[in-house]
Amino acid sequence: MRYELKDLKLFLAIVQAQNLSVGAAQMHMTASSASYRLKNLEYTVGSGLFVRTSKGMITTPAGEVLARHAKKLLASVELMHTELNEYSGNLRGSIRVLANSSSLNGFLIPSLARFLTGNTGINVDLNEKESLKISHAIEEGVADIGIGADLDQLPSLERHLYAQDRLVCVVPRDHPLAGMSDTSFEEILDHDLVSVQQASSNFLFLSNQARLSGKSMKVRVHVHNFNSALYMVEAGVGIAIVPASIAIAATAPGLLVALPMTDVWAERTLHLVMRVDSGEQTGLIREFADILLNDPQVAEARPAQMSPA
Repeated sequence: MRYELKDLKLFLAIVQAQNLSVGAAQMHMTASSASYRLKNLEYTVGSGLFVRTSKGMITTPAGEVLARHAKKLLASVELMHTELNEYSGNLRGSIRVLANSSSLNGFLIPSLARFLTGNTGINVDLNEKESLKISHAIEEGVADIGIGADLDQLPSLERHLYAQDRLVCVVPRDHPLAGMSDTSFEEILDHDLVSVQQASSNFLFLSNQARLSGKSMKVRVHVHNFNSALYMVEAGVGIAIVPASIAIAATAPGLLVALPMTDVWAERTLHLVMRVDSGEQTGLIREFADILLNDPQVAEARPAQMSPA
């Protein structure tokens, strides 16, 4: 049997999303192209890999076996790539990072930029992922460092407090909700929404909360990032739920209003996780983690009683 790495990556993306279209989007493919690749993979395996249910695409027993081995294989290939990179030029190494949308857009990018400009021999592979899947991805070797909200504490991982953030609802100043001191997700769902991409961790998290509430999100448009979403809000297309760390700058001119959300889950404690033993890269990964945790701008978003250790 011959397996294409791209097909295995697509397969795992579909497994995680339980949706072919979302998995295809994460791999920057069309749904039809992803469907074709999946059929070829099933032909190679000699068995169906998914069962389509009302809850999404669920792996068959053969799919479970393939997922388990594909994760190990891709992690091994990535490690090989990292180690071989050390022989090309002056590259010291490569670090793989997974982050949810709040940490990625609100805190991580400035820290990462400062780190990379001061460490020209290190590359960083940065990808977005849902918080609830980050700890297990780090444990399985998919990445070296993970940052997300309320990450699971697993025996094989170190977990450090990273920052505190909260989700807020941003509305135009003339919107019916603008005069309120706060709002709830249930109230927000009665209005037209602007959201980031369907494959984003922010949308996946919010759509799951909507499902739990028994309501649905009335999304008028999915855009590429939070800044685009806020532009749409200012234009009157709808309202948006974004991290407070991002809303601060957007609401400063006075055209938009950020409303705190009363839902308990809107308060987001961000953690950083890494494996206790990261192999030959342990020193480099720990050095990078220390820089992220001790970044002064991130520390400001940590309440006084919180410590990174």
